[in-house]
Amino acid sequence: MTRPGLPKLIATDLDGTLVRSDETVSAYTHEVLDRVRAAGIPVVGATGRGPRLTELTRNDIRAADFLVMAGGGRVVDQSDPSGPVVLRDERLPGAVLAGLLADLEAEVGPLTVMVEASDEHDAPLWGDYHPSWPYQDRFEARTRTECLSRDVIKAFARTADHHVDELLDVARRIVPAEVATLTQAGLGFVEICPPGVDKATGLTVVAERLGVDPAEVLVFGDQPNDLPMFDWAGWARVAVANAHPAVRAAADETTLRNDDDGVAVYLDRLLSR
Repeated sequence: MTRPGLPKLIATDLDGTLVRSDETVSAYTHEVLDRVRAAGIPVVGATGRGPRLTELTRNDIRAADFLVMAGGGRVVDQSDPSGPVVLRDERLPGAVLAGLLADLEAEVGPLTVMVEASDEHDAPLWGDYHPSWPYQDRFEARTRTECLSRDVIKAFARTADHHVDELLDVARRIVPAEVATLTQAGLGFVEICPPGVDKATGLTVVAERLGVDPAEVLVFGDQPNDLPMFDWAGWARVAVANAHPAVRAAADETTLRNDDDGVAVYLDRLLSR
């Protein structure tokens, strides 16, 4: 339930929530987020994007004091005058990923697998080509052996025979939470993260650094990878109108679609009341 007054921290997902379908963020949205910061409320960009997309992320949410990236695995404090400070950097060992992929393929059949292994600027994903992946300019075909030869930030998996929500349900039955965190972010792939990594644990790092209670945090989202932070935040959980049904069901309120600047419209009203 929305609380009176203003929250002490605001976190928003990016793609599908703050960012519009044409991959832009409106001048209106940037202006409203600047007003949020001017009101003394820190802003957090909470995204599934990995650290290789840090510059793109900073451009999309220029007002952010903190970035929670890779679904919670990388947390960056951008408010330090001396420069960005990495507060969290989690990886999943390649051998662990190999084992869980084998267990999953034994249940559902062959998987298309990609891994995010590098945090260098604009580094490509490695793995199996799939035509549905929307970011082909940042992809490099590599063998499964090469992909599993090092620790990874995150892995992506899909099968032709399962809807992503169905595959996610199966994967969560097979893979223990202490081995990996599993989610999906609307891209048609199950996302495999290090254990204990989600947007809620990433935001916990930020909240503890600022001395903010989760009950004082407002969050916005659209996909199942946002549900942990919806469970965690207590001031209000707001879904955009284009959100996944599970996210809309978990939300206290629904705002306009991402293409209609729903986050900014909500915050504009909040600041004006």
